[in-house]
Amino acid sequence: MTILSRLFGNAESKALHLTDPDALGLFGAIPTATGIHVSGSSALRVPAVACAAALISETIGAMPAKVHLSETKEAVKDQPAYRLVHDEANEWTSAGQLREDLTIDALLTDNGYAHVVRLDDGTPVELHRLDPATVQTDYEPDGEPFYIVQTTQGPRRYSYRDILHIQPFGGLSPIKLGREAIALSLAFEQHVASLFANGARPSGIIKSEKALDVEAKKKIAGSWFSTHSGRNTGGTAILDEGMTYDQLSMTLADAQFAENRLEQIREIARVFRVPPTMLFELTRGTWSNTEEMARQFHAITLKPWLVSWAWAYARVLFTPEERAAFYIEFVTDDLLTTNSAARAAAYGQYRSMGAMTANEVRGGLNLAPRPDGNNLANPYTTSGAPDPAIQDQTA
Repeated sequence: MTILSRLFGNAESKALHLTDPDALGLFGAIPTATGIHVSGSSALRVPAVACAAALISETIGAMPAKVHLSETKEAVKDQPAYRLVHDEANEWTSAGQLREDLTIDALLTDNGYAHVVRLDDGTPVELHRLDPATVQTDYEPDGEPFYIVQTTQGPRRYSYRDILHIQPFGGLSPIKLGREAIALSLAFEQHVASLFANGARPSGIIKSEKALDVEAKKKIAGSWFSTHSGRNTGGTAILDEGMTYDQLSMTLADAQFAENRLEQIREIARVFRVPPTMLFELTRGTWSNTEEMARQFHAITLKPWLVSWAWAYARVLFTPEERAAFYIEFVTDDLLTTNSAARAAAYGQYRSMGAMTANEVRGGLNLAPRPDGNNLANPYTTSGAPDPAIQDQTA
C-alpha cells in the first residue's frame, strides 16, 4: 500500500488523515509518552539497542550460506546463485556484508533491499544494496508486489523477482514496536547525564548555626566547590563558625532507579527477542542458563531471520523450476557448538553410527578431504575380514 493511499484512502482501505496520530509514523515522527522522538539513529545511542542490532546483523552476516541439491543434499558450487550467497554479492561487497547491511536496514527502517543485476539470459550476477528511503513497495490487484525505486534518472519500476527484500516480524522494525521502551531508556540516560554534568544531586548539606545572607552563601559555596570538587573530591573539609556537614546516603528511590535502568535493558531484549545475557545483563545469568540462552538465540532470534533470508534469496535467484531442484541453507554448526569436547563427542557418535563419513567430519572441521575418507563403515568396529554378504554372493 502506498503512502498516498494510506493518507487519502481508496476503495479498499480507510482514509488516514494528516490529523490522525497514526499519520505521524509516515514521516518518522512517532510520539512517545516521554516526548522523546525515537528514530533509527537515536535508538542506536542506547547501548542495549546497539548491542542487539549488531548481534543479530553481524551473526547473520558471518553465517555461511550454501546452495544444495534437493535430492542429494550436496552443495552445488557451479550454480550461479552459490557465489552470490556464499562468496561475494558484487566486486566490492561480500555476501556476508550484504546480509549484515540489509538486516540492519530492516531492524532500523522496516525494510532491507538489494537490486539483482542480471545477464541478458536472466542469470543473476550481482546484488546491489538499495537505500530503503529510495524504495517504495506496492501491490497489484491480485497481491503481487512490485517496487518503485528512485534513481538519478527518475522513478523506475521493478518486479518482485528483481528486488531482494528482507523484513522483520510484522513488517515493522523493533525500533518502532519498542519505541516506548527505547524512549524511556533514553530518558533515563539523559536524566543521569544531567545529574552528573550539573552536580544536581548534592552529596551532602552544610548547616550553619547563624543566618547567612546571599553573598555569604555564595562565598561558602564557591569555596567548597573549589576545594572539594573535581580532583579534590574526597578531601578533608574544615568548617568555621559552628558549621556542620551532613552526608547524604543513597536512598531507596536511588536503588529503585538503578533497578529500573536494568529493567529497560531486559525490555529492549524482549523487543529484539534476544536473551538478556547476550546484552551483558548478567544479574540473573549463571553458567548453565547462559549456555542455554545461546541456543535459544539461534532457535528464537536467528531462525526466523534465516528462514526469511533463504526464501528471499530463492525468490530472486532461482526460477520456479530451480526452486524445486535447489534450496539455500545456512551453516549454523559454529553457533550451536558449545565447546570443542562436545563437538568432538558429537562427531564421534555421528561417525560411529554411519551418519557421516570421515570427509564430512573433516569438512565440518574445515580440513581437506582424504582419498579414503568417503566410507561410511564404522571405524571403531570394522576389521579386515570381508563382508559376509559379499562372501555369500561370491560363493
